[in-house]
Amino acid sequence: MENDSINIRIEENEDRRRKTTQKKREPFSFRGLITRINQWRVRDRKLGTVDLPFFFIVTILLVMGLIMMFSASYAWAISEGEKGIFYAEKQMKFALMGLVAMFFLSKTDYHFWKKRALSFGIYGVGFLLLLLVRFTSLGRSHNEARRWLGIGGFEFQPSEIMKFAMVILFSTLIVNNPKRLKKLKGLLPYLFLLAPVIILLMVQPHLSCSILICLICFSLIYVGGIRHIHLALIGAGSAAVITGAVLWKMYVEGFTYFYNRFQAWLDPFSDITGVTWQTYQSLVAIGSGGFFGMGLGNSRQKFQYLPESKNDFVFSIVCEELGFVGAVTVILLFAFFVFRGFYIASKSPDKFGMLVCIGITLQVGFQAFLNIAVVSNLIPNTGISLPFFSYGGTSLMMLLGEVGIVLNISRHISDSPDEETSVKRAGVPKAPKKRTGRVSSK
Repeated sequence: MENDSINIRIEENEDRRRKTTQKKREPFSFRGLITRINQWRVRDRKLGTVDLPFFFIVTILLVMGLIMMFSASYAWAISEGEKGIFYAEKQMKFALMGLVAMFFLSKTDYHFWKKRALSFGIYGVGFLLLLLVRFTSLGRSHNEARRWLGIGGFEFQPSEIMKFAMVILFSTLIVNNPKRLKKLKGLLPYLFLLAPVIILLMVQPHLSCSILICLICFSLIYVGGIRHIHLALIGAGSAAVITGAVLWKMYVEGFTYFYNRFQAWLDPFSDITGVTWQTYQSLVAIGSGGFFGMGLGNSRQKFQYLPESKNDFVFSIVCEELGFVGAVTVILLFAFFVFRGFYIASKSPDKFGMLVCIGITLQVGFQAFLNIAVVSNLIPNTGISLPFFSYGGTSLMMLLGEVGIVLNISRHISDSPDEETSVKRAGVPKAPKKRTGRVSSK
């Protein structure tokens, strides 16, 4: 009997080995592909719900942004011979596609993005698109800037893809080799990946996006554990790259272009019919709003007085129509977005989720700050959109897709104490629990 049981076990083990080898050698099939995709997806019964405060903040920003973009764009649409809702309809279509992407990515395990091949692949695609913008006829120029890639009648900015690529790539590199950040030599791969992107963005020129990507990458490596002296050195190196690119642009285009931009920032009323026209009209729109605004749809500056009212300067229309109250409301919504994003990052179950969540949150926060600073003339006009508000299909879909990743990270948050979560994120093995005997009662 014992020999029979032993033989049965041996046959079972051989069957298991045979099945595993057959699975490894199994040829490609659509059924197998679907099975692998389903493995990437998160099973709802094992996870919690998404972070509802973060979801509601995004929903409010999206709805408010669509309304304000429609109000700021219908005058320009009519002047171009289109219907007043022309730009609003297109933005709504992009919003629906972005919501679909957000829903799908909120259900997809965020560890899917942790693969090194995938992160380098996204970076490579973004870098290739930037090269096509600069060196091929597919590049499109608007307002003295070559930032768009045109394929047929569709145009988009590859820089939006590159923002997401840098977040994923830097998070993956930091998690896979955390000790690299402790050495100065270990920072070279990050610089080699960042510098070519900054150079390509500066020659467009796209100074605001260059600053934004640098801020995101520096924040990620700082959270990843870089030493302060090394952070200062890499910051100085990036500043040198940006300065070199600016000097090169000055050599090609002449000093007058940058001098006029700088003077327009220092004195926006010096040439209101020429160089400072856009900044002046933006300040007029902000000042005309007063405390409660002129009312939704009652802006005057959007009737072709303020250029790019539907894009980079949509916040000026918000101030004019909704006043100080509306402007503060928008700023607070972005502040709550950043606060809740940091909360999700602090509760994330591992370091990769924390870094990705911080990168996406800071991308929206920094971009909103730079846009509002440009509109209010706090910094020189560099041209950057306001998240969820400015017209642009690529930006809106990418933002909503990234929000979906943050929502998926929030679904992995457990009710465990903060100490256990931090230990798991740091990769430190948790101490075994002491076994306590049952106290017998007499």
